[in-house]
Amino acid sequence: MSRRTLVAIAAGATALLVAGGAQSQGSATKLSGTVGSGFTIKLTKGGKKFASLKAGKYSFAITDKSSIHDFTLEQEKGGKFEKHLTTVPATGKKTVAVTLKKGKWKYYCSAHEGLMHGFFSVK
Repeated sequence: MSRRTLVAIAAGATALLVAGGAQSQGSATKLSGTVGSGFTIKLTKGGKKFASLKAGKYSFAITDKSSIHDFTLEQEKGGKFEKHLTTVPATGKKTVAVTLKKGKWKYYCSAHEGLMHGFFSVK
């Protein structure tokens, strides 16, 4: 093969790798969360409740409807992770990328955790 052919093949292979990398970075599964109004909190995938997910990257799209609530995500078993995806007194919409690892997870309002919480597992 000529040098020009080898350079063209290498450039094509590099372009495929870059395109594949860009695609995998943008392929996080979307989860939709809502906190408030009232004393409600929920998390859905494709509009439906779920009990378990596969380990991997997720995009948490949270709608915070009340200035007295927040949306916190915590890994309870299998590791240690805790993050406030929204905070008091903020309201509005926020999207946060999180890599979920195997274990038991909890989402809750930290000000009203006893009333406002949910669980799911990651396998």
